[in-house]
Amino acid sequence: MTHFWVDVRPWRTDLATAAIEAGAGALVVEAAEDARALGRVTTVAPDGDLVLGTDVLFVEVTPEAPLPQATGESLLVVSTPDWTVIPLENLVAVSDHVVAVVHTAEEASLALGILEKGVAGVLLRTDDATEVGRVAAAVAAKAPALGLEAFTVTGVRQIGMGDRACIDTCSLLAEGQGMLVGNTSSAFFLVLAETAENPYVSPRPFRVNAGAVHAYLLKSDGKTAYLSEVRAGDGVLVADGKGTTEEAAVGRVKTERRPLLLVEAETAVGRPAGIVLQNAETVRLLGPDGPVSVAALREGDVVLGLAMTAGRHFGMAVGETITET
Repeated sequence: MTHFWVDVRPWRTDLATAAIEAGAGALVVEAAEDARALGRVTTVAPDGDLVLGTDVLFVEVTPEAPLPQATGESLLVVSTPDWTVIPLENLVAVSDHVVAVVHTAEEASLALGILEKGVAGVLLRTDDATEVGRVAAAVAAKAPALGLEAFTVTGVRQIGMGDRACIDTCSLLAEGQGMLVGNTSSAFFLVLAETAENPYVSPRPFRVNAGAVHAYLLKSDGKTAYLSEVRAGDGVLVADGKGTTEEAAVGRVKTERRPLLLVEAETAVGRPAGIVLQNAETVRLLGPDGPVSVAALREGDVVLGLAMTAGRHFGMAVGETITET
């Protein structure tokens, strides 16, 4: 997800506290011990978790100074004296590691939309602690949107007992939100959270009954994880039917032996897709007219999913030829 950092040099406790409460990913400080006194937070400092000059490079772009070399894995924190957009556009065009120095939420929104791609993150410099929350909201609003498409169900059948994983998040998910899960790394189904009323069990809006333990889960960093690998404290991607995304923290994963269904489908271009889910009324996918319980799913029904072309190697997208069935 997008980096959101706050510069707290010289040290100000109120600014640092506001940053931590707003969910800032890191604080830029003169000494890491200042921030650590307030709690666990990533620091950018000579003695920090991210080391200045090694992990993070600061540069100022002026008309007289050439654009820096945006190469390697180090994050490049770029400032311009009059907050000029053109240098950022040039850097973003060649690097995914540019963090823009901003002073307001408006500047943050602009930087996050540059070239329809946006910078990798923003570093806020301000004397106003209330601006921290506004910039945090601007960053959250720029979470990547996914292009979901219609999958046509080609078959649903019982396949016996197996281990399935429920992912319990630290967030209350809304109706229509869920996680993207699939048997293969080329097609993910939107599996909804348990937000619906049911005569047999109370809603659990923090929970997604995500599927069998072998399945891939799409994460917020674009990588995948097997459901069997997800642990408390991990960040997972939450999406809705419009493709709007956000990140949620995992609080618990419950793996239990349950009866399973294999759902098979075709993507919009006729490629195969599949997912193994628990055979239960409370497990739902999202159709064009709303949620559909897997217990009622039939051949010819349409559900939403995400089709991808790259294969996966240790969770990362790769260009090699990979066939999954």
